[in-house]
Amino acid sequence: MTSDTTRIGPPLSPGAGPVPPQGYEAMDDHELLRLHVAGNPDAFGYLVKRHRDRMWAVAIRTLGEPEEAADALQEAFISAFRRADSFRGDAKVTTWLHRIVVNACLDRIRRRQVRAADPLPEDEDRAAELAGPVEDDPAEVGERRLDVLNALKQINEDQRSALVLVDMEGYSIEEAAAILGCAPGTVKSRCARGRAKLLPLLRHWQTTRGGSGDDVPAVKKTAATSSGTVGTE
Repeated sequence: MTSDTTRIGPPLSPGAGPVPPQGYEAMDDHELLRLHVAGNPDAFGYLVKRHRDRMWAVAIRTLGEPEEAADALQEAFISAFRRADSFRGDAKVTTWLHRIVVNACLDRIRRRQVRAADPLPEDEDRAAELAGPVEDDPAEVGERRLDVLNALKQINEDQRSALVLVDMEGYSIEEAAAILGCAPGTVKSRCARGRAKLLPLLRHWQTTRGGSGDDVPAVKKTAATSSGTVGTE
């Protein structure tokens, strides 16, 4: 599946011609999206380039598998490309993009729920690399990240998406609520329930570090330290 979304779209509108490359970098997200809607062939590509790493992080941590995440992200970008004229401008462009990415991931989760649970990727080293950067002990960090991804796959999609946004991506409760289209209290509840479900699945990472293994905030910390800036292929 091609990732060149800038090749899809309507013909240029009058006055929406090319912009010098340095001009795009100075534009904010709203300006880039408006330019894209006006028919500029490059503006959306710059918008995607600016935010794709964080969108990829959300996709890989929500789905847990590189191929699924890549397909979901591509579907989301195509959807955003085609639906850009529906953006009302009453929220951040990143909130709008994250909502589309999360929805694409949740759609894939729901579709595959009718199938048997998928195994972890065979290429575990690559999965660990995509899940986050290498730290002091590459073997242990990679194992922990795979465990977090696998644990996330065992809780329901609503709790998973809330935990990914809040604990792993660092969004506030209010920002996550805007992305997920629900009340802040709902996000808090989903995070609390999700952490409680992750507790028995990740307890061994707490006990090996001298903790009791029964601390929900410690599980939150384990998930958070298993994240990091990730990049697309």
